[in-house]
Amino acid sequence: MIRTPLRPLARILPARDKGENPDAIERENIRLRHEAMRDKARRRAEGRLLVLGATFFCAFSVIGLRMGVLAQTEPSEPRTSAAGADILAQRADIVDRSGRILATNFDTHSLYAQPQQMIEPEKTAKELVRIFPELKEERLLRDFTGKRKFLWIKKKISPEQMQAVHEIGEPGLLFGPREMRLYPNGTLAAHVLGGAGFGREGVHAAEVIGVAGIEKYLDERLRDPAQNSKPLTLSLDLPVQAAVERVLRGGMSIMNAKGAAAVLMDVHTGEVISIASLPDFDPNDRPRPLVQGNAADSPLFNRAVQGVYELGSTFKIFAAAQSMELGLVSPNTIIDTSGPMRVSGFSIGEFNRKNYGKISVSDVIVHSSNRGTGRLALEIGAERQQEFLKTLGFFKPVDFEMIEASGGQPLLPKRWTELSTVTISYGHGLSSTPLHLAAGYAAIANGGRYVRPTLLKQDVPQEGARVMSAAVAREARLMLRKVVTDGTASMGEVPGYAVGGKTGTADKPKENGGGYYEDKVIATFASMFPADDPKYVLIVTLDEPVETSGEKPRRTAGWTAVPIASEIVARVAPLLGLRPAIEHAPLAGITQVSMQDGD
Repeated sequence: MIRTPLRPLARILPARDKGENPDAIERENIRLRHEAMRDKARRRAEGRLLVLGATFFCAFSVIGLRMGVLAQTEPSEPRTSAAGADILAQRADIVDRSGRILATNFDTHSLYAQPQQMIEPEKTAKELVRIFPELKEERLLRDFTGKRKFLWIKKKISPEQMQAVHEIGEPGLLFGPREMRLYPNGTLAAHVLGGAGFGREGVHAAEVIGVAGIEKYLDERLRDPAQNSKPLTLSLDLPVQAAVERVLRGGMSIMNAKGAAAVLMDVHTGEVISIASLPDFDPNDRPRPLVQGNAADSPLFNRAVQGVYELGSTFKIFAAAQSMELGLVSPNTIIDTSGPMRVSGFSIGEFNRKNYGKISVSDVIVHSSNRGTGRLALEIGAERQQEFLKTLGFFKPVDFEMIEASGGQPLLPKRWTELSTVTISYGHGLSSTPLHLAAGYAAIANGGRYVRPTLLKQDVPQEGARVMSAAVAREARLMLRKVVTDGTASMGEVPGYAVGGKTGTADKPKENGGGYYEDKVIATFASMFPADDPKYVLIVTLDEPVETSGEKPRRTAGWTAVPIASEIVARVAPLLGLRPAIEHAPLAGITQVSMQDGD
């Protein structure tokens, strides 16, 4: 830096010659130097302020942009920054309608090894096989002495097993915290809950995800931190579920059935109070799916929502109700059920080749006449029949809170011919699930409105679409009541609880599509109680039942499904808070002979 002298000789000498004071020149130069220094300092300060202002502007711009982004996103709870926190999420409990635990979480540990830190791999392998017999000593020893640096041994272990591993004293064996899903009731409501397993896993945490049932269907809800671990409340009633499963299991054994299903549904809210499928499994130790053979043979198969069956004569009440709704008949209209009856070249017969002659529409249902409902169906016509069954939900899977429900697609005829119209009227040619049937009967029971079945607790009744008038629904209920008092379901009567319902026995189709078995049936009893003011619908379906107490085997629903349903009603009605009513008038002519009247 070149500094200008304060007393430059070039100016001092001329100033002295002129008689001027040289000190004035020095003072002037000092002033100019100070002004230059001041201007330089000002420029430096202004530059610094400009940089600082730009920095603050950029910072506040970033903060404002971030706030805008957050304002446009869904709120979520912050998570801890500890190791493994990115996959650590508390899973909410599942409880029944009264708050009883169905599924909860259990703190446990995983076991892993770091072979390079092991001191005695041979001893460790032997001790681990003693604690975990399912492990292979040779495999463990090969892994412990190889080049592996990390090895999972067990993804979850009990506290007792953890203590036993501790006692081995091997520094190469380590534990990681785990949270596992626990089902304290074992097999109870197994198909509803489904089960859970591990998703993403780390040493310090593992993500618990649903693998089936409602655990998978509502997986995001159960893992959502914003729910603050609020329990998921189901419509199920645990004591009722236990009673239904116990009776169904005993009935399945007595009737020598291959499988069984039951659905108990509130006809006003659509709440499924109990739903069961047998055989079942323990979701704490969920079995693997079948890789070959028929999927329906697996205990994982849910017959209530996945089992697509021809449900036989339970469909007859729909034909009668639609005929009354259209004004074609009344309950007392006489129908000629005498033969022969041929449709599209096929003969329509009755069970055991009976001939009921000319009977009323009500008696068509009581006696379960195929020809009677077939003639009603011909008057209805194919198009109107399809439209009515569609409003009852028989054309698509039930919108139900279980992942398996989407597989319950009804099987419809490729061509809805005149013959299809007749056979479907008595439950052949259209296959659906017991859950579909429960929703259809609920519409009759509640006065004519379709209600969607649900597994979630409801506070108010559903206002579903009206599918039939209240008057028609009432007449249909009277017919169903007469089926129990005078017809094919006499074993369904429960003292103190007026039961109405319809039996259905359908020949079981062969797996390869080549016709029907001669000695295998699907037996179903669709019922409602109390019949005078129904609160609940109960569906019981048996796969290949055979009742063998008599001289010859009996397979019809009146002998198999009806007694089981009757016992279920007797057990669960008091649990549901229904008081028994004493009927003062004697019931009309109920005899065991009526059990031979077909379905």
